[in-house]
Amino acid sequence: MNKVSDIAKNIVYQSLPLTILFAVRFKVVFVFYNKYRLLHLGKVMPRYMLLLLIITSLFVPYAQAKFVDVVAKIKPSVVGVGIHTPTSRPQNILRGTGFVIGDGRYIVTNEHVLPTLLDESLLQKVAVFIGTGRNAKVRKAEVVAKSSLYDLAILKISGPALPAVTLANSDFYPDGSAIAFTGFPIGSVLGLYPVTHRGIIASITPTVIPAVSAEQINLKMLKRMKNPYLVYQLDATAYPGNSGSALYDMETGDVVGIINKVFVQGTKEAVISTPSGITYAIPVKYLHQVLKDNNIKI
Repeated sequence: MNKVSDIAKNIVYQSLPLTILFAVRFKVVFVFYNKYRLLHLGKVMPRYMLLLLIITSLFVPYAQAKFVDVVAKIKPSVVGVGIHTPTSRPQNILRGTGFVIGDGRYIVTNEHVLPTLLDESLLQKVAVFIGTGRNAKVRKAEVVAKSSLYDLAILKISGPALPAVTLANSDFYPDGSAIAFTGFPIGSVLGLYPVTHRGIIASITPTVIPAVSAEQINLKMLKRMKNPYLVYQLDATAYPGNSGSALYDMETGDVVGIINKVFVQGTKEAVISTPSGITYAIPVKYLHQVLKDNNIKI
């Protein structure tokens, strides 16, 4: 019995931060047994609680290691999307994020990430930026499909195929699902270095966001009010540059949505200084619809 107790104590010591959180959550040791030291945890805790602590302590490192593998698998499929102008300085302007699907030559991003107008006299082209930092390479891209309704765009690049993500099916993921997204927040300043954020799906809500005043209602909002569709509201923080990032399942890496906007408190500058922490994503079911409508097989 002493041997088993010693093993339990060793596990507790190796998971001290988790142990403290557990104790605070259930108010076991520090409330009712505060005269005991941590050394005697195994003796004062009920058996079922000690067993739960041991199982949790063993599982958490495994879950963290698995998520590390998922991020490593996703990163090669994450690209920057912007404008390439060979006749000016800087030549490349990053406008948002995209990710690779299908045969490795299709790129998904938001429609609003694309430039509204290209200057042909300057030979401007829509471009996809591959790689990271100074090693990034530029590939010219063709817009093969887009949807203003769903704020989605699909690009096609030439050259060698890139690693592609796996798209989830068209079912909605339930509230509370653990998700993550990898992209280039404030990439125009910080550069082409992919950053991963995580959170949960907080709600499935209509895409219409109430306007503070009538002056903020535009034609696009009126159209959506007549035919709203459901989007994911996330308990996670995205920044400018994250638009077009793949929203994926933290366990499998399957893409369940596309980051497309954040809830802004006050001015646009506040998005960076005081982010709301509320982000919205287009469910992948609408990407499947756009692919089908444009006869794009992946």
